[in-house]
Parts: sequence; structure tokens; C-alpha cells
Amino acid sequence: MSVEEIDTQELGEKIVKVLKTIYDPEIPVDIYELGLIYDVFVNEDYDVKILMTLTTPNCPVAETLPQEVEEKVKSLDKVNDVELELTFDPPWTQDLMSEEAKLELGML
Repeated sequence: MSVEEIDTQELGEKIVKVLKTIYDPEIPVDIYELGLIYDVFVNEDYDVKILMTLTTPNCPVAETLPQEVEEKVKSLDKVNDVELELTFDPPWTQDLMSEEAKLELGML
């Protein structure tokens, strides 16, 4: 494993930590545990691509939440650029939530 791979892996872990500080204002659980983050890619140039969704296409934070995600990830050292792609395919369901999120919301 090269040094580059370790660095991108480490940066990916830092990105996940940042994502866990962002909460859906209507649900007291962070967006990562809610299952709103479908994927995070980090390339060797430290460009980041995040594939995410919202609980519904008409979500009240549809304008602000993706912007907050992009800004917080961009603020990390080493991150060169952030591309955020919003998708509704597949649509979000409660099945995408982590066990931790379900427990927090009393669903287990």
C-alpha cells in the first residue's frame, strides 16, 4: 500500500467525521447515520466527490443542507475541491438508517 492510498483513506475518515457533525434539523440524528450519504470518493489529488440524498425531494433544507456539507468538507486541510451530487435514485428510506440512528429515534 502506497503513502498516497493511506492519505486518501485517512482523509476519507476525516470527511466522515465532519459529515457526522451535520444534522437534519427535523430529525435529531446526523446525516451520515441517517443514511443520506450514499458515497464519498477521494482521489489522489484530494478532490472529493460526495453522492448524497435528502429524506424527500421537497425537504425544507434542500437548498441549505447540501451547501453546508460542501462548505464543511472544503474546510478540511488537504481537501482540494468538493463536488456534491444530489440524487434521489434510489430514494431514501428508513432502511438506509444505521442501527445507531434507529436506536436514537426509538425504532429498535
